Amino acid sequence: MSPRTPSRTGKTGAAVRAGASASVLPGIGLCAAITAVSMAAQAFEERVAGHPYVEALVLAILIGIAVRTAWTPDARFRTGIAFSAKQLLEVAVVLLGASLSLGAILASGPALLAGIVGTVVIGIGASVGICRALGLPPRMAILVACGNAICGNSAIAAVAPVIGAQPKDIAAAIAFTAVLGVLMVLGLPLFVPLAGLSDNQYGVLAGLTVYAVPQVLAATVPVSLLATQVGTLVKLVRVLMLGPVVVAFSLIAPRLPQEAGMELTGAKGRPGLTKLVPWFILGFLALATSRSLGLIPDAAVKPLTQLAGVLTVLSMAALGLGVDVRVLARVGGRVTLAVTASLAVLVAVSLSLIRFLGIG
Repeated sequence: MSPRTPSRTGKTGAAVRAGASASVLPGIGLCAAITAVSMAAQAFEERVAGHPYVEALVLAILIGIAVRTAWTPDARFRTGIAFSAKQLLEVAVVLLGASLSLGAILASGPALLAGIVGTVVIGIGASVGICRALGLPPRMAILVACGNAICGNSAIAAVAPVIGAQPKDIAAAIAFTAVLGVLMVLGLPLFVPLAGLSDNQYGVLAGLTVYAVPQVLAATVPVSLLATQVGTLVKLVRVLMLGPVVVAFSLIAPRLPQEAGMELTGAKGRPGLTKLVPWFILGFLALATSRSLGLIPDAAVKPLTQLAGVLTVLSMAALGLGVDVRVLARVGGRVTLAVTASLAVLVAVSLSLIRFLGIG
């Protein structure tokens, strides 16, 4: 009898593992289908207009919300959707570290570097204050603040798992930030004649205020090549603030108040390093350091960045599938006002920085 017991146990364990893998596949497959449609739509925009007005990441959320509104996924899909929204997003954050290098920081010069850091810090602080004054919950306020101050959707997606944000808050922050991102691309060039900005000054302004790198290109290419070059450099340095900001919020997260709908945690005692700084942040910093030291070859950076982008879009599809549009509608007015006011403060701070540094 005894020789047969391990065999049955082994088969049972294998069956459990196979069942666990199978349980996530339907949900991941659904998210992957939405991802494919979203990325195809972005590619079509790029062919027609030269750049995407609505990125695949945003489209994935919108399509996910539309699917969730028309049809509620049953139990077979939920495990895979939850896995895509959390674990796959964490992997994407790690892979983003491979695209960052300390060389971009050193090339920007100490004065402008300090100005960018100061703008991000002031922008986050002011935005959190505005959001809280408008009655938004703490985690939602942090998402909106980081999206405005750093790099829009990517910052929201990176900070969300660190602070334990709920899917409805993530989707709301990204959705309304995305709308203003498009409006910024269309309206920011008006600052050139209205504020009497030079091409160099406008490039700095665009780099400090526009959310995504492609959107910086869209906002600066119509102005001049100089504006595009300066804007891209400033934007890339601003994106480098994502790592320190995420680490900072990972330390603040345990002190955030519990919110309705969140699971209560009963952990006691001093948390370990992986609790203070989640594993994926350590992985992010490890890849960023490796990239800066030349341990990651240039040829590997693009594939890793592309994979991170795909996983992020897939995670956003999962978040969209978890959003009840009725809940989103209830917070829409306040979120819109918070994002708009926060962005206005960021523009004002950026213009002040340009004048203070005497950028010509």
